[in-house]
Amino acid sequence: MITPSESAPSARRRSEKSRRATLSAALGLCTEHGYDKVTIEAIAARAGVSKKTIYRWWPTKGAVLLDAVTELAVSDTPFPDTGDIEADLRAHIASVVNLLNSRVAGAAYTGILSEVLHDERLARAVNDELVIPRVTLIHERMRQAQEQGQLPKDADLPLAVEMLYGPLYYRYALGRPLPSQERVDALVAHVMRALRASGSS
Repeated sequence: MITPSESAPSARRRSEKSRRATLSAALGLCTEHGYDKVTIEAIAARAGVSKKTIYRWWPTKGAVLLDAVTELAVSDTPFPDTGDIEADLRAHIASVVNLLNSRVAGAAYTGILSEVLHDERLARAVNDELVIPRVTLIHERMRQAQEQGQLPKDADLPLAVEMLYGPLYYRYALGRPLPSQERVDALVAHVMRALRASGSS
């Protein structure tokens, strides 16, 4: 016998379906028309949800797109652990480059970064929801390598993380080509040499 709870989708399931439709619609519109031309009205129409539903979860279109980009970052820029920290960093940084180069995430993230300059609330959200959690994870991966003896015990890991990500965002913010795989490998090798040299000194 099928109970009412089994025969009808739960509110949570309906909400998640609407949420995912909203994120997909926002990314699609941003890719097709550019960040500036995306509106909450357009997102709602494409997603098949009401504006009220969107505003229940997100205060602005920037917040919607940040949620979508954060999900892409989590799924597309993993932190591998093969036991070789240098190889793992090469793979991770390359995945970040690929994400920033992608039409879908790239268009949305470019718009978000331009908006944080005059939207303090969105700027805080970018740091709290995207930057700090991702930085924390790469720092943790490097700390594990430190415990395994692959990095010096006194290596400055927060600085190393900035050295790895900094060149990517410098180029991205200025609209310059992001590094090739060869340049990513060179960047990681340079940072690793700097860490090991600081430890030996």
